[in-house]
Amino acid sequence: MKKSIRILLLIMIAVPLAGEFKFYPFDGTFRVSLGTPVFFLFLLWGRGIHPIIAGILTGMSVFVFRFSMAVGIRDISVEEAMYLHFPAFFYYFIYAFAFHKTKLNERHDQPLMVGLLGVLIELFASVSEMAIRSFLANQDTPLLAIDQLVLIAFIRSFFVLGFFNILKLREAKFAEAEQRMQKEQMLLFISSLYEESVQLKKTMQNAEEITRTCYDFYRRLKSEGNNGSDPQTALLIAGLVHEIKKDNQRIYAGLSELMSSENLQEYMNIEELGNIMIVSNRRYAESLRKDISFSLHIDGDHPNYHVYMVLSLINNLLANAVEAIKEEGYVSLHVKRKDQFVEFYISDNGPGIAPKQKEVIFTAGYTKKFDAAGNPSTGIGLSYVKQTVEKFGGHIRLMDNYKETVFIVGLPIDAIMEKGLTR
Repeated sequence: MKKSIRILLLIMIAVPLAGEFKFYPFDGTFRVSLGTPVFFLFLLWGRGIHPIIAGILTGMSVFVFRFSMAVGIRDISVEEAMYLHFPAFFYYFIYAFAFHKTKLNERHDQPLMVGLLGVLIELFASVSEMAIRSFLANQDTPLLAIDQLVLIAFIRSFFVLGFFNILKLREAKFAEAEQRMQKEQMLLFISSLYEESVQLKKTMQNAEEITRTCYDFYRRLKSEGNNGSDPQTALLIAGLVHEIKKDNQRIYAGLSELMSSENLQEYMNIEELGNIMIVSNRRYAESLRKDISFSLHIDGDHPNYHVYMVLSLINNLLANAVEAIKEEGYVSLHVKRKDQFVEFYISDNGPGIAPKQKEVIFTAGYTKKFDAAGNPSTGIGLSYVKQTVEKFGGHIRLMDNYKETVFIVGLPIDAIMEKGLTR
């Protein structure tokens, strides 16, 4: 509602001012100005306003503005000013009425039809205004120059239509860019959920194994004739772990439903995937106020790969590379196809990894990252990458020299291509 009121006020100000850029094509008081194309553009743009209301208010504002200018500045009599400018009210009212009846705002997908109808609407409004002026002056309507009116209406209508379509195109591009950004953010978010769901599934399997072990221990104690508290304790532990497993199953089901409910494509070509990872980590580097240049290179032909699997693995390593660089540097992602494997090379020119740390960096819980409060990170990033890669028959290697650090992740293409991935 407030937006519609603002648009109406803008029309009431802009159209009278634009109307002062004018000329008189015929002998008389009928004039052609920029007021009409501005009014036409606002009617096309402001789909939330009623055209007839806009026509009435615009006609009144044009009349009041011109009447005030004529009486106050040009020293024209009130009667003559009324005669000169009151017909303009009918022009904008008739124009808006015809615009509403032809339903032009429902035809934005038919630009040629909008342009032609705009010409006819302007002709109808112009002839109506000329007829009213002729009636007030007790003269015949000068229809001999109708060809000039057609030419003027054609130029103005299609000029406005072209300008309006440029605005729509820009708006569509902005909307597409925003939608793409939201999609990328959602993909990254779901890839994080995917990583957590993999860890959760592993926890469920461990819980199942602990439950089975505790129950076997309980049965062995009972078979040995142990009637003390130990068998009951073993049974209690088995029951508690089983409850934990059921809770984890509910959480896992919720995560799976959340990931599937977004209706995002699960498979994507490597160019799009690579660009998403580069763009997201460039933003991450900017948020850390680091001056890091990123590059992406892709060699060979690749099928579509599983989005969440690739993002959860490679984004982990790219984020680590960003965090490893102190203030400025570069991060590179190179994707190669080698027979039935795809290899990802993640390179950075950070400080490197100490020899002692190379032996433990893939150990769960190991971390060198701490938050502002001094709390350590979970340390599961690299261990998750290694476990997941090896689970699917792949490999991960670390190459480190005085120039750069390179992580190489190799995955069987069949494992991550469409219809190849199973969790």
